[in-house]
Amino acid sequence: MATNRLFPLSLDAKETACLAKTGEEEEAWLWHHRMGHLGFTSLKLLSGSKMVEGLPMITPHQRVCEACTKGKQRRETFEGGKSRRATRPLELVHSDIAGPFETTSIGGSRYYITFTDDFSRKCWVYFLREKAEALDKFREFKAMAEKEVGQPLKVLRTDRGGEYTSRLFDDYCREWGISHQLTAAYSPQQNGVAERKNLTIMNMARSMVKGKRLPKKYWAEAVQVAVYLLNRCPTKSVKFKTPFEAWCGRKPSVKHLRVFGCVAYAHIPDQRRRKLDDRSEKCIFVGYAPASKAYKLYNPETEKAIISRDVVFEEDSCWSWDEEVRNIKGMFFDDGEEEGGQGDEAEMGGAEPLSPPSGGSGVALTPYSSGTSSS
Repeated sequence: MATNRLFPLSLDAKETACLAKTGEEEEAWLWHHRMGHLGFTSLKLLSGSKMVEGLPMITPHQRVCEACTKGKQRRETFEGGKSRRATRPLELVHSDIAGPFETTSIGGSRYYITFTDDFSRKCWVYFLREKAEALDKFREFKAMAEKEVGQPLKVLRTDRGGEYTSRLFDDYCREWGISHQLTAAYSPQQNGVAERKNLTIMNMARSMVKGKRLPKKYWAEAVQVAVYLLNRCPTKSVKFKTPFEAWCGRKPSVKHLRVFGCVAYAHIPDQRRRKLDDRSEKCIFVGYAPASKAYKLYNPETEKAIISRDVVFEEDSCWSWDEEVRNIKGMFFDDGEEEGGQGDEAEMGGAEPLSPPSGGSGVALTPYSSGTSSS
């Protein structure tokens, strides 16, 4: 009892979640989360125009999503000019590198490079330890993309970074008859498609990491999922089609999408357990397997990566981190933290490939050397 003869009450304030718990908004907020915090206007366009399969009708809401505000708020835009668009896939490809990240990834990477097709606006992402690996990733992208569409890459547009202007890079472009367009010095606006794509990717990735209160080291998994989702989201540059459909010629399905960073339970095969052992393993959902119809999961306790199709998701739950981990300086985003960067240097640092498992049926998440899956 206090001196004024009143009884003080100690109440725990619960943080407002992005997912609505009651009413008609519940399904809309669930898909807002599943689609990487995609705006409700875009969600409504995606469902109303039938650009994807498996997405219900979405009604826009005015409620503010805290994770989106923290991850995406920006200044007012500047007016831009119009430029000629490509008329076929691979006629023009935009590329840019983001990094270095403050925190080295679990796989040792500090950069990522994107390639964006001007015609379809489909994007591919690769992760690098050093900028010098840009040519190897470009070779890999070129071989994959040309095989998919059966047409040669005609023009590559980049900035004047040393990784793009090296003699080896120039020789490779000349050898394959690729016109390499470079921006003027200190004029990133001339490579606006790639620059804006990196900004959009990082906004979505940052919102997903913050929304599930994950450590910074999960940024690369978030980037990979962001690219996967953006290829299935509407864009102003392609009317009434997603980049996936404009590239592949068929509508993508979103029935399999789940909330990034949520708690997931992977089934343990009979060969890996005894009669009284648990039948599932608690993990974090970190993405979609590019070469399989399966999900990518990660167990922070065992530091094992798992690829599995037999998964039970708890989409409104977050992983409960130990107090020891929470107190590690720089491990998480603080609410008041300013994630500063220089130019393209993104604000988050972290992991690209996850640590390989020591054995069993858990499958290592291989380094993200290939673009996002088109499945």
